[in-house]
Amino acid sequence: MSSNFPPNFEQKLGFDVIRQILSDYCLSTLGQVWVMKMAFSTDASEIHTSLQQTSELKAILQFEDQFPAQDYYDLIPELLRIRIPGTYMETEQLSELKLSVLTISELLLFLAERKEKFPALYSLANGSGEHETGFSPLAAIPLLQSIVSQVERILDDKSEVRDSASPELNRIRKEKSRLQSSVEHKILQSFKLARQNGWTPDEAEVTIRNGRLVIPMINTHKRKIQGFVHDESATGHTVYIEPSEIFETNNEIRELDYAERREIVRILIEFARTVRPEIDILVHAYHFLGKIDFVRSKARFAISVKGINPIHHPPARKEGSGHSRAGSSDHKTDLFSWHQAIHPLLFLSHQKQKKEVTPLDIALNHDQRILIISGPNAGGKSVCLKTVGLVQYMFQCGLLPPVREDSEFCVFHKIFIDIGDEQSIDNDLSTYSSKLINLKYFIENIDQYSLFLIDEMGTGTDPSLGGAIAEATLEALNAKSAMGVVTTHYSNLKLLAAREQGIVNGAMLYDLKKLKPLFQLKIGKPGSSFALEIAQAIGFPNDVLTHAKSKTGKSQLDFDRELQNLEVEKQEIDQKNTELRVADDFLAELIHKYEKLNADLDSKKKEIIEKARAEARQLLDNSNKIIEKTIKEIRESQAEKSRTKEIRVELSELKEKLLREPGIEIQNANSKVQHSKSQISNLKSEISDLKSQIPNPKSEISDPKSEIRNPKSFLIGSEAKPHRFQSYFDDLHTKLTNFSITLDLRGSRVDEALALLQRYIDDAILCSIPEVQILHGKGNGVLRQVTRDYLRSQKEVKSARDAPLEGGGAGITVVSFR
Repeated sequence: MSSNFPPNFEQKLGFDVIRQILSDYCLSTLGQVWVMKMAFSTDASEIHTSLQQTSELKAILQFEDQFPAQDYYDLIPELLRIRIPGTYMETEQLSELKLSVLTISELLLFLAERKEKFPALYSLANGSGEHETGFSPLAAIPLLQSIVSQVERILDDKSEVRDSASPELNRIRKEKSRLQSSVEHKILQSFKLARQNGWTPDEAEVTIRNGRLVIPMINTHKRKIQGFVHDESATGHTVYIEPSEIFETNNEIRELDYAERREIVRILIEFARTVRPEIDILVHAYHFLGKIDFVRSKARFAISVKGINPIHHPPARKEGSGHSRAGSSDHKTDLFSWHQAIHPLLFLSHQKQKKEVTPLDIALNHDQRILIISGPNAGGKSVCLKTVGLVQYMFQCGLLPPVREDSEFCVFHKIFIDIGDEQSIDNDLSTYSSKLINLKYFIENIDQYSLFLIDEMGTGTDPSLGGAIAEATLEALNAKSAMGVVTTHYSNLKLLAAREQGIVNGAMLYDLKKLKPLFQLKIGKPGSSFALEIAQAIGFPNDVLTHAKSKTGKSQLDFDRELQNLEVEKQEIDQKNTELRVADDFLAELIHKYEKLNADLDSKKKEIIEKARAEARQLLDNSNKIIEKTIKEIRESQAEKSRTKEIRVELSELKEKLLREPGIEIQNANSKVQHSKSQISNLKSEISDLKSQIPNPKSEISDPKSEIRNPKSFLIGSEAKPHRFQSYFDDLHTKLTNFSITLDLRGSRVDEALALLQRYIDDAILCSIPEVQILHGKGNGVLRQVTRDYLRSQKEVKSARDAPLEGGGAGITVVSFR
């Protein structure tokens, strides 16, 4: 176990809060013990196993049914207690033993049936996971089932000892029941006599005192029935008498009670004797139950904060005399590259308030080992710092970090943090003194395997001296090849990145127009503190601010302001270029579709001509029949002139029809093809004209000063004149904005699901989405089959496959397009 700094490391970052959340998620004290033992690890294999187990259990909770999640009792103290011969468990603990052992058995069978889907958890069940002890919980299933059977023979469903637990107990209870029936019969007779004679209070009934059946009687009549007084009312008006005729019988029942208890204890001792040789195995089985409870709590936490299993690398190592890190010969390869990381506790807090958390993108590598973050107060610098520390610590404790799936993590041997005020009256330490002590410890203990985080570096003393010490400290830490993140307002630290290899600036962006922080980290340039702007926003006296500006200097103010404006405008330009590239791709797809239409029309033309020729041949065949019929009519009419003339006219019209109809079809086909070609030609010309207005998306800022003079130079062409394809852009923008990469078909009928799927796939192709997910669930597999059948019929679909196990498995189809 590595020693992180300071000793209250977890409290500084808020990890103690996460421990408490995990503990609350546990179903038993068994799991809570594991939560308390959870520790920072530097073993990459151990971290991988822990993350994989949590990822698999997360998938089980999200997509599997019938996972045992009750009766997680901790019977280890009871099992250890009955190691001593002659000891036993009471019936309540024995019932909990049965229920929890049954849960362990069901868990093991559940994982054994799904060992291909959940290999890491199966390894845990098989005893081949981390911390191998030579014990296989799966091998204990016969013992566990035997114990359940033994307890069921002793206890009934109400956790009471069965009459059949032993022949002697059965005899005792039968005799006891017989005597109790006799007592009840006799006392009811006596009570009936007393009531008839008015010796009992109104509405009185037979009751129990000191474990015996008694008759309530009015005090003045208590001697009317011989017996023993066991009690009287508070007023003394009523006394409770046990008739003498049932006294001896009740004594016999009392003796049978003692005998019954002795026999029950004997049965429980005998059970403990049979279980005693297997106690060690049972204790290991309960450790397995506790581990599952612990992993389940981590999985629930991961679901609540959207944690995933990221890409992770082994610990960084020094290569030769240089500072390159393991896993790559390319110094620019990111070993520490996070996308859309969020602070888990801040996310949970904001979620309750229905507020969003701005995610963090950050990367550290050989060329950018140390990140210096500057920017306005309350702009997110400290949150950024704490997010890095907490998320990295979570990762190395085996918790799924809340980042995007393509994020990469490396393993550090130690993490050092200097966050908050360590001022101490007892130790006579000022804030700055405590910070100096921390920095001294950092310099003496940090190495190339360390990560350090320092908030507000250099503050607490004279800015020139504090800044100088901070600068020298960073240079010393940089020489050790450590990775780190620091926050500051000091200009000399911002300038350090320009001349010191391995150090890079980062800025927390600020919207000068709206006068509010954006909580976005931009790596590559320093940020401004915007002290004057913030003061103005909170209503600071204008005359004081004006005087402050005169002392600061206009050039410095203009530079900070324009630098910030430039970053914000560059973001807007990047977004605009992205939209234009999407539009360009959309237009290219339109060209492809129209060219395909052209080819289809050429093919149709040939089909129409062949069809026309076939129809002509058919008409000629019909005409031969008409001619033969005509000749016959001429002969029969003996060639009358008027009739002959009529027939000739009919033949002439038939000939014109034969010559005209195929030609018309061919002419119509040619007309359609030419019209389509004309449309395509016009479209190409207009697309070419529109593309000429799209700026080069690879434009970069090469001269900051020139861009400050004309920061809107990037926007040339972004405000193109209205075009008749604007509706395409608007429609595309709407579809892209509202498009979800997941379609949920669960609960839909087959016809509804197919209609939704068809529209969804069409939109995905139109928007050039590379990959989507279809959530159809498992169930009886009908929706999955319909989905797969339709996707196979679409030539634009490149592949359709099951999602990864932790992402839903067979319940989700991942679709990739060509």
